[in-house]
Amino acid sequence: MMKPSRAFAILTDGLWTSNVTLAQMLALCPLMAVTGSATNGLGMGLATTVCLVATNVVISLVRGLITPQVRIPAFILVIAGIVTVADLAINAWGHELYKVLGLFIPLIVTNCVILGRAEAFASRNGPAASALDGLGMGLGFTFALTLIGCIREILGSGTLFANASLMLGPAFAGLETVVIPEYKGFLLMILPPGGFLVLAFVLVAKRQIDGLLARRRGVAAATARS
Repeated sequence: MMKPSRAFAILTDGLWTSNVTLAQMLALCPLMAVTGSATNGLGMGLATTVCLVATNVVISLVRGLITPQVRIPAFILVIAGIVTVADLAINAWGHELYKVLGLFIPLIVTNCVILGRAEAFASRNGPAASALDGLGMGLGFTFALTLIGCIREILGSGTLFANASLMLGPAFAGLETVVIPEYKGFLLMILPPGGFLVLAFVLVAKRQIDGLLARRRGVAAATARS
C-alpha cells in the first residue's frame, strides 16, 4: 500500500517542481504549435495526459516481461498503440478538435515526455505509482499548455476558450469568454514567435516564484533552529 505522503509527492512533482515544460523544457513543439488558443492547449494537454497515464500503467504491468535489450522498441510499440486508440477516439467523438490539432495527436508517439516517464519511472515502479506519475506529469503539461494558450489568446484576439463548446463539447460552453470587447487583435501573439515570447515570461515568473518559496523555506528553517 502506497503511503499518502509518497502519492502526494509523486503527483505534485509533475505539476510544478518537475513540470514537463516549465522545468524540464520538453515537448516544446506541440507547445508552440497548438497554444494559439486556450481551447487547443487544453485539448492537447488532456489527450497527452490520457496517453501518459495509460502508457505508464501498461508498461508498469509488463515491465517484468520486457528484457533490457528490447525495452525501448517495446516501450515505443506500447505508446504507439495507445496513441492510435486516442487518435481514433478524438476523431470519432471530438472531430472539431481533431481537425485543429491534426498531425500533433499522432505525434504524441514521438513526445519525449511519454518515453522518458516510461523509462525513468514506469519501468521501475508499480502500476499505482506509475498512474500517479503519469497523471501528475500530464496535468502539469496541460497546465502549461492552457496557461500559455490563455495568455496568447487574450493578447492575440481578446477572447478566452473560444469555440470550447464546439471542440470539447457542450459542457465547456461556460468557459467561452470575450475578455476585451471589440479588440482587433495582436497577430504576433497567435503566431509561433508569440509562443516563444509568452513562454519566456512564464519561465521568468516560475523562477521568481521558486526563488521566493526557497527563501521562505530558508527563513522558516532558520527560525526553527533558533
